[in-house]
Parts: sequence; C-alpha cells; structure tokens
Amino acid sequence: MGRVGVLLLNLGGPDSLEDVRPFLFNLFADPEIIRIPFPWLQKPLAWLISTRRAKTSQDNYRQIGGGSPLRQITEAQAEVLETALQKELDQVSVYIGMRYWHPFTEEAIARIKQDGVEKLVILPLYPQFSISTSGSSFRLLERIWQQDPSLENLQYTVIPSWYQHPNYLRAMADLIAGELDKFENPDQVHIFFSAHGVPLSYVAEAGDPYQREIEDCTRLILNTLNRPNPHILAYQSRVGPVEWLKPYTEDALIELGQQGVQEIVVVPISFVSEHIETLQEIDIEYREIAEEAGIHHFGRVPALNTHPLFIQSLKELVIESLHSTPKQFAEVTRMEKRVKMYPQERWEWGLTTTAEVWNGRLAMLGFLALLLELISGNGPLHFVGLL
Repeated sequence: MGRVGVLLLNLGGPDSLEDVRPFLFNLFADPEIIRIPFPWLQKPLAWLISTRRAKTSQDNYRQIGGGSPLRQITEAQAEVLETALQKELDQVSVYIGMRYWHPFTEEAIARIKQDGVEKLVILPLYPQFSISTSGSSFRLLERIWQQDPSLENLQYTVIPSWYQHPNYLRAMADLIAGELDKFENPDQVHIFFSAHGVPLSYVAEAGDPYQREIEDCTRLILNTLNRPNPHILAYQSRVGPVEWLKPYTEDALIELGQQGVQEIVVVPISFVSEHIETLQEIDIEYREIAEEAGIHHFGRVPALNTHPLFIQSLKELVIESLHSTPKQFAEVTRMEKRVKMYPQERWEWGLTTTAEVWNGRLAMLGFLALLLELISGNGPLHFVGLL
C-alpha cells in the first residue's frame, strides 16, 4: 500500500492569551465564517471584530487556564490513533492540520510531502459536515492542491462526515450513560444536546446539511443509548446580528426552568475535544443561566477526547476509506451541487432570511465607517457637527 498518512482536521485554538487576537483575526478573515458582499473588506472587518472581541475572549480563556487545550488533546488523539493503525498498516503517520492556528493545515501538508506519504486519508474531527467547518478546510486544501503541482501524485481520499459510525455512537452513549448514572433517578434526567450553531442562511439558502445531520445524529445516539429520558436539541455559540439555527441554548435552558425541570445533563454533540465552548461556555456561562432558571442539578457529558471506542471508530474509518473509492475535494465541497459553498447573493425586500443577512452586513459596514471616523476624527458626521 505504500506509506499512508492520515490528516486530522480541526479548528485550532489560541495556545496563550497573546494568541487570542491573531487567532480571532484568522477566524473572521475566513469568508466561510462571515460573508460580506465586498471581498476587499474581509480582512479589515476581521481586524475590527478581532480587535473588539479580543479582551472579552481573553477573559474567557483566562477562566480555563489562559489558553485552549485543543492542540494538546488533538495531539493525544493523533498519537493514540497512530498507535492503533500501526497494528494493521506497516507505514502510517497521523498529522494535524488546524484551520485557524498552529499547526496550520499548510504546515501539515509540508510535513506530509517531506515524509513521502503516498496515500492520504483526510479526516475532519467534525462528526457532522458544515460549510463553516469541514467545508472551509476542504476549500483550503483544494486551493493548496491547485497551487502545488507536486501534490498531483499524492493519492488522497476525503471523509466528509462520519456521525453514523457505530463505535462513535457507542462512545457517545457510554459517556452519556456514565453521567446520567450519577443522579439518584437517572431515567428522569433531561438530556440536553447542545450543538454549535450556524447562521440560518447556511441551511436555508446554501443547502448546508449540518442541521439535518445534527438532528439525525441526535436520534442515532438516543437509539444507541436506549434510555427513556426526555431530551431536547439546541444550538450555542451564535455571534453577529443575523438569525442562527434555533432554539438557542440559553433560551432553551430558561424554558426548561420555567417548565419545572431541575435536573439536566448537557451533551456537547458537535465537539469531540474539550475546548472553550465546553469548558467556558457550557460549564460556566450556561451553568449560571440554568441555575438562575431553577435548574439546580447541572451535569455535563465530557467530550470524547481519547475515548477507546471513539479512537476505534476513527481507526475503522481510515481502514475502510483506504479500501473504497476515493472521494475528491471537488466532489465533497460541491456535494453534488446541493451545497453552494458560496451562495449566490441577491437583494430581497421584506422579512426574508436574505434581507436579514444583508441588513446585518449593512449594519456592520455602517459600524465600521463610524469606528473609522471616531479614530480618524474626519468624516461626514464631523463635518455636520454631530461628532
């Protein structure tokens, strides 16, 4: 089979407080995260948002030790996976490619070339596909391949999503059962699935399958768990003025409290590693919201990290992909033309999703103009004496 490489894709996270602002800049400079009608404004807008959000984000990272543990956990996952694969493959190495922080995807590809990898399996550490996660990384890799002719001889296959894998589902069920069993009446505890949200326009206009896959994943996990507990699915981590997938996690917690629910177990369904969204957003922010709403027993299922069944699922995914028809970037990113990675932009009047997106963009542009005027001391508002 020759030398095999496995490229694990993930978001990345700042290693220290000093890394927070440049990490945020890289994040918001990605057009898959924030779409604006004028590409030349992408980086200035990213600079503005990252500068304004840096202090708040630093405070959040300070609450979990001063940086993200994502790199260390992903490195541990890669090490354990490589050891498991070496039992079946003679020459195999596992690499890490982060989208917005070190080790960047470009760094991983450079190492893969240097090591003489002949067959590469590209495996995103996102169980469900979304334009803004796996899709963004696939777009980047597609550009790297187009710009580097030496990669033409490297055989590769892409795994778009894998939330249906039996051992992944068993690992999730195992972790949920372990948390439920800490309660006096485990079958009465409300299971609260919290997924990272995406803007509604990604699903409604661009055809992103993320919501469908999250809902299907929730159903499959519950079937595997086979417990009678009531449950709910909500979406967290929204930013910006546009509408995101609903219900929002904070609203769902308040509603459960109003219904008299006092015991919940939160399941971070779209995350496989502990990071800021689990350790700070769920464990601190949402716990406080739940307690204020009257939910006094708040449990949280740990992320998969290096759970043996999870690593086994990754191993099986790699082995299976090496013996199946390879999937190429173009095939995956176009999703048979059902997913428009860059949706056609158009103006619409009225209370439509598109109108809301454009209103949000215009508001952001107006804010940018106002901020630049405040900094420079020049502009139309100063001219008419309003500033």
